[in-house]
Amino acid sequence: MGRTPRLFPNTVTGVINALQQTFWENAYADKVLETLFRENKKWGKRDRSFVAESTYGIVRYWRKLWFLLDSEPKEDGSKLYEIFGLWWLLQGQELPEWKEFTGLRDFNIQEVNAKLPQDTGVVESYPEWLDALAKKELKDAWPDIAKNLNLPALVSLRVNHLKTDKEKCLMTLEKEGVSIIQSEAFPSALFLEKRKNLKILESYLKGYYEVQDAGSQEITLFLNPMPNEVVIDACAGAGGKALHAADLMQNQGKIIAMDVYPRKLRELEKRAKRAGAKIIHTEEIPSMGWTATYKHKADKLLLDVPCSGTGVMRREPDTKWKLTAYALDEVIYLQQEILENYSQMVKPNGVMVYATCSILKSENEDQVQWFLTSSPEFTLEEEKRINPGSYSDGFYMARLRRK
Repeated sequence: MGRTPRLFPNTVTGVINALQQTFWENAYADKVLETLFRENKKWGKRDRSFVAESTYGIVRYWRKLWFLLDSEPKEDGSKLYEIFGLWWLLQGQELPEWKEFTGLRDFNIQEVNAKLPQDTGVVESYPEWLDALAKKELKDAWPDIAKNLNLPALVSLRVNHLKTDKEKCLMTLEKEGVSIIQSEAFPSALFLEKRKNLKILESYLKGYYEVQDAGSQEITLFLNPMPNEVVIDACAGAGGKALHAADLMQNQGKIIAMDVYPRKLRELEKRAKRAGAKIIHTEEIPSMGWTATYKHKADKLLLDVPCSGTGVMRREPDTKWKLTAYALDEVIYLQQEILENYSQMVKPNGVMVYATCSILKSENEDQVQWFLTSSPEFTLEEEKRINPGSYSDGFYMARLRRK
């Protein structure tokens, strides 16, 4: 075993502050870390990496760590140094002789870890209600999915064929010092071997690629937009899938990208300009009924609906602690409203793809079955799940056709 990495009081305190804000001030970990890095300009790359990785690691295994400590979380933060200490020991490291770690001096991490209840909710660390729901809905698939949702996520790129091709993009990235991994499971995606600030690279500024999860790329391919079609992306957000559709349509036809948040559409407009995607038109949705303006206008309709985000918890691990059963019920109701109202935009013989970044059956297969029961003019052509793994987050997609 190599030399034990040194711990420094200022960066460990940074981790403790990040955990305090994430769990007891209800802030999102990524925003907390952004603020911490702004406030601590003297931290170098290694310091920032240590604080981010330790914070996300502890957030991922929050329930397990408290089980190991045989204690309940305390809002005064009095045991957070011990929680950090347990996390450090689980990494196979040794603790320094700090007073904050006195309670862990004779702690046998291997022995205590071996005695943990062999339950997915504890070992992989999920809230009891979410663990129970996932066991009910996903059955035997849940343990593997739960484990994979704790894997750190790779950065994935999609080559923009409006500006370049895969071979030229790879050559350019290599010249810029970016190492790429490829996967047979996701042939359209390029994965960064190590994280890098892409936004300063000429290849990024020229629009050679977009940052987009490999599984997310599969949704647009599943929609299969063709040149000269009218495509509506009705929950477009910042437009990753609309940009992909423009690429697949070779800038021929029309894409109407809609969202209820104008700031997201403004971001999409900037991205479209960089990507050279000239067929994207943005439109703010002022109310649910407004979509009747586009009744029977779409050859293809993409509904990448708001969801629990349980499929992307690798990237946002505090989602599992912030999501509630009540919030899940609310989002399921919203998904049904969107399906019912927005489906009117599909032409006769047109196609609608319903998609989520959720692993839960109640947001996916159950919603599609509910919709088909209430809308007999639609038939299900195909549905597909992408379970989270080394190369992708978790997604669901269903392709339906209006008769």
